[in-house]
Formats: sequence, C-alpha cells, structure tokens
Amino acid sequence: MASYTHGHHESVLRSHNVRDIANSAAYLRPHLHADTRLLDVGAGPGSITVDFAGVVAHVTATEIDDSALALSRALAAERGLTNIAFSVEDVHALSFPDDSFDVVHAHQVLQHVADPVQALREMRRVAVPGGLVAARDADYAGFLWFPVIPALDRWLALYRAAARANGGEPDAGRRLLSWARAAGFTEVAATASTWCYATPAEREWWGGLWADRILESALARQLVDQDLATAADLHEISDAWKRWADEGDGWFLVPHGEILARA
Repeated sequence: MASYTHGHHESVLRSHNVRDIANSAAYLRPHLHADTRLLDVGAGPGSITVDFAGVVAHVTATEIDDSALALSRALAAERGLTNIAFSVEDVHALSFPDDSFDVVHAHQVLQHVADPVQALREMRRVAVPGGLVAARDADYAGFLWFPVIPALDRWLALYRAAARANGGEPDAGRRLLSWARAAGFTEVAATASTWCYATPAEREWWGGLWADRILESALARQLVDQDLATAADLHEISDAWKRWADEGDGWFLVPHGEILARA
C-alpha cells in the first residue's frame, strides 16, 4: 500500500467533508437503487458514504487502518445510520468473498495506491457478475488556475513529486480507463467532470485550506523531511494561496476522470 500523501489534518478534512454524491459521484447516481449493496473503498471522513446510505440498502465502508476508519464511523453514528458496516482493508487484497457487492466504489483512492490495476482486479472480484466498479480520481497535471502565480506552479510540482515518492500516481484521472482495461474489464464507460472554484466564498475556502495544508499537513512534513522544500518555501506557497483567494478574478479548475466498469 502506498502512503496517503495528504494525511488527515483538519485542513485536509475541511476539503473532504464537503464531498457528497452530487459533487463527487453524480456519474454513479443513476445506477444506485434501493436494493443495492455497495462497497465504499477508502471512505475517508465518510461524507460520500453516508450519502450512499440514504439511497441504497447497505454500505460497507473501508479504510486502511482503524484511526482512518473512525472518521466515517463517527459520522455514521452522528447521523444515526444503521445500514453501514465498517472494515479495515487493503484494496490490493480485500477480505470479502467473491461476488459480494452490486457496486464497488472508490473516490480519490486509486491515485494513492501502489498497484491500481491490482486494486481494480480486487474490486472486480468482489463485485457480482454484471455489477459495477466505479472510480473517480483527480488529475493533478490538468489543474488550471488564474491568475498566474509562480509559487502555485511550485506547489503543484512539489505535490506531484511527493505523491510519486509515496508510490502514487497524482495524474490518475487520465489513466483510469487504461488501468481498468489492464485489470481485465472489457465494458468500461469513461467520463470526466470537474470542480471549479471562482466565487469569493469558494476562493476563500479552497485557497484557505491549501494555505493551511501546505504548512501543517502530512504533505508539509514530507516535503521538509525529504528536502524537497524548506519551511520558507512552504510559507511562500501559503502566502500565494492567500493572494489567489483574494483575487477578484481568481479561478481554479480540478479535472477528474471517471469510470463505470462492468464486472
């Protein structure tokens, strides 16, 4: 298993906690039904997971360790949901029997794993014949923003270097179709969608969380510990994020690849 580059600092969860079906799994929504059994791989803080639980019969949420899984478990308890089970899992070798789930879902997961093709093979194995494997991942090389701020170019280069040092692939979105085909899927629908931040409130939120994340998260510690950047470099990048957030014309686009693969 590759290391999770972002970690679980508050500045990371600030981003992840707003995710739901509408903004992160709309491509999958038409395929979810009241009797669906769904496996949510890499549930994170559980915001998408609990949304699924309001639509399908049962959800099983997984994470790589108990501390990560505790986040989604706590949110489910807060919502009073009883149709969610929890399991610590390695997506490369899931513990579930063959043909266990109607839908197997992973959001922003395959970019972080050591072997995404093997992960997709396992996701296919635990899906029922004719079931769906759904994955959505950002593509960092495709990020676009305005205005041009050189320190943000440096931020993107550092993030991609750190993710690859951890064994991940930050430009995963464009690779999902090829990974699915390599995993043995023959029926794959590949699509794309975006997040876009351009209003004052959106810029304050997106710029603010990255201004904090580049100083305080697991990513920040890794960049300094591995001599990829100095503390002064990270403060310069943090200040650049704040300048971007204050720009009246500021705009930021995050592209995602998506796949629906038939098991």
